[in-house]
Amino acid sequence: MSPPLGRLHVLTDARAGRDALGVATRAVEAGAPVIQLRVKGRTDRELYDLGTRLMAICARHGTVCVVNDRPDLALAIGAHGTHLGADDLPVAAVRRLVGPGHLIGGTAREPGRAARLVAEGVDYLGVGPAYGTSTKAGLPTPIGPAGVGAVARAVDVPVIAIGGITADRVRPVLAAGAYGVAVVGAVSDAADPAAATGSLLDALGEA
Repeated sequence: MSPPLGRLHVLTDARAGRDALGVATRAVEAGAPVIQLRVKGRTDRELYDLGTRLMAICARHGTVCVVNDRPDLALAIGAHGTHLGADDLPVAAVRRLVGPGHLIGGTAREPGRAARLVAEGVDYLGVGPAYGTSTKAGLPTPIGPAGVGAVARAVDVPVIAIGGITADRVRPVLAAGAYGVAVVGAVSDAADPAAATGSLLDALGEA
């Protein structure tokens, strides 16, 4: 059985020398229920070393750990799930690799693709960008809470809104139908990542 899916997903951020592990640790200690390991431009060994350290922190706090893009890395570090982007392996292929009980997330921004991913077997969807964001280059036009809601109404799995999410923007996406939110800069760029995590949890009603 897959672990329960929390409503706040904090993605690691190693841009421009940011302390991805340190920020993730503070977020976990503040109560973040899900951490997603997403780091670009590192060797597999570096990712494995970071992932094993992150998993140890998550294990101490009962936090779910999901790996972005890489089911092989997720299995290697004993993570709870894998989040797949549009150009990653198909859901069915990943399920054969990871077996039952491993969370698989998919990425969608419109109802048709979302429905196809659910039919293929994803456990939840990351939907966005909900708002404009500078943490990832080349993203399409933001879909806003209305776009998030359109996807949420089309599927029966949890929808996690991502892209430009701040504590003040949590309520609009929840009201539109999102189950939860995923954040990068709202925590990694905060002067106090633990306090920022707490503010997001307050907005989600999970403090």
